[in-house]
Amino acid sequence: MEHKSFVPSGVCARLIEFDYQDGKIYNLKFTGGCNGNLKAIGKLCEGMEMEKVVKILEGNTCRERNTSCVDQLTKAIKGVL
Repeated sequence: MEHKSFVPSGVCARLIEFDYQDGKIYNLKFTGGCNGNLKAIGKLCEGMEMEKVVKILEGNTCRERNTSCVDQLTKAIKGVL
């Protein structure tokens, strides 16, 4: 299993970390941001194909921003695909 740490840009989360193996995501954790919502995203993504996570979450925005914590997650995932 490999580990990815990613510093997001333009969002409240300060760090995104996850493990991945065989194209699937595990142990997703956000530092900062909307704690409850981001914990739920981690649970929903556990064991999911990374390509599916990108397909579902890419382009999601937050408030007036043109990105979001989960959109930044897709950028981190694309960096390892």
